[in-house]
Amino acid sequence: MLPNSLGHSAATGVRAMPQTKPLVIVTRKLPDPIETRLMELFDARLNLDDHPFSRDELSAAMAEADVLVPTLTDRLDSAVMAQAGPRLKLLANFGAGTDHIDIASAHQRGLTVTNTPDVLTEDTADMTMALILAVPRRLTEGERLVREGKWTGWTPTFMMGHRLWGKRLGIIGMGRIGQAVARRARGFGMTIHYHNRRRLHESVEQGLEATYWESLDQMLARMDVISLHCPHTPATYHLLSARRLALLRPHAYLVNTARGEVIDENALVRMLSKGELAGAGLDVFEHEPAINPKLLTMDNVVLLPHLGSATLEGRVEMGEKVLINIKAFIDGHCPPDRVLPGL
Repeated sequence: MLPNSLGHSAATGVRAMPQTKPLVIVTRKLPDPIETRLMELFDARLNLDDHPFSRDELSAAMAEADVLVPTLTDRLDSAVMAQAGPRLKLLANFGAGTDHIDIASAHQRGLTVTNTPDVLTEDTADMTMALILAVPRRLTEGERLVREGKWTGWTPTFMMGHRLWGKRLGIIGMGRIGQAVARRARGFGMTIHYHNRRRLHESVEQGLEATYWESLDQMLARMDVISLHCPHTPATYHLLSARRLALLRPHAYLVNTARGEVIDENALVRMLSKGELAGAGLDVFEHEPAINPKLLTMDNVVLLPHLGSATLEGRVEMGEKVLINIKAFIDGHCPPDRVLPGL
């Protein structure tokens, strides 16, 4: 579809880009095949040393680019958004989450925002299941013991953990990732429970053999393992507050591969320190990359550096979605992964 003389697609209302190669500024290093394709298709400016952009660099990129490709390390708030130049029309986010972008401000300024959904489900679910296994069975604690030369041999009562079979898993956020975790956990003999903004269709519930809890508080008080899979929004900030964390039973485990801000991390640390919670598996943190120093000293906590979606296959698929969104926009079509305010 060719854009009309005003630079808009008559069918979609999406502003098309100039016919010359647009300047696409990428804020972080992406997989080589994606960067190569960006260079072929566009006037691409890459981040060769993969340094996080400062606010000044972000502002400069916003002022100069036709298309900006940010990631979750880039805080695009209203102040940075105000630096957008007249050429900037598209923020093609590399990542599914957009909580680092002020979507409403972008929309007000006529900027289209896209993301990369639906390609990280299986990778994140794999990592979640790895943490669900690692914490109760004390895998990283045992691995450290071996590496430090402190293991003196097998005994019947050495480093006993807890089995997963027959335990109750409570999933908070039963979207694609939550459902993928549920399918895996059923294979380990866990019973599936969930809390979600909307109840799943009966056929999906039956397929997962999942029990719905309208009350999050009631579910938390009855589970053996809690796994978080909700996005970070103003409504989910500290969803697991000190009050809600106190509802968990002392033998329960908490796993988070979603966003760190969903948990009151200080309250979690206090509970772990006092033995009021059996353990936690954390791939994300409230103030990452900063981590509460007390977490680093705890043997009953598995800490990972935000690896949930870190597979080569997943990153390449994310990059391919970025390419498709940019190309569709330039050609005057509505990008397939457009993000609108309030969604």
